[in-house]
Amino acid sequence: MLRTILTRFVTGIVLLSLLLFIPSGSFKYYNAWFLLALIIIPITYVTVYFYNRDPEFLRRRLKMHEKEKEQRLIIKLASLLYILGFIIPGLDYRYGWSDVPLWLVLFSGGVFLFSYLLVFKVFKTNSFASRVVEVESGQKVIDSGPYSVLRHPMYTGTVLMMLFMPLLLGSYYGLIPNVLLPPVFIFRLLNEEKVLTRDLPGYKEYCDRVKYRLIPYIW
Repeated sequence: MLRTILTRFVTGIVLLSLLLFIPSGSFKYYNAWFLLALIIIPITYVTVYFYNRDPEFLRRRLKMHEKEKEQRLIIKLASLLYILGFIIPGLDYRYGWSDVPLWLVLFSGGVFLFSYLLVFKVFKTNSFASRVVEVESGQKVIDSGPYSVLRHPMYTGTVLMMLFMPLLLGSYYGLIPNVLLPPVFIFRLLNEEKVLTRDLPGYKEYCDRVKYRLIPYIW
């Protein structure tokens, strides 16, 4: 498992770096280095934390194959938007399309880090927070921590990260693909709720207790 984790981590960072620096045409794209730091440092800490305390959680996060047909289609669309969300800011830097003030870049970095901390809290609360939509043997409904307020707090954190990431990278145009991600996540979580209601005992009752899916007091 450790070898798989390291391989995926290094591969992911290399691919992300290529998506950022090739379009930008420069290693002086400091916003990209800022983003890489905000990704590498927290992920390293979280991986070490769960490797020592809950390795089964990491095993679940290593799963990639979606069983639900709808989820496979959603992942393909989300992946395309993710890629564009890195390429466009690089092109923006190269051609100077945007002029994002430093205070907004730093603020967006703070929101990005806060969002990752929210996702980390979700991981600590729910060891069954797999990367794929499925119900495992022995899985139970989690209704504590962030799940006492929202049914899908991990998606809330991820959406926040993706919405503020282009600004962190100094690009307004990078918002174009990323503002399309929330609808994609909505389709994903609606299908996920269908699967959980069907396969996870007590989930329907949980939905009756916790009304909001993604945004507190709104939806």
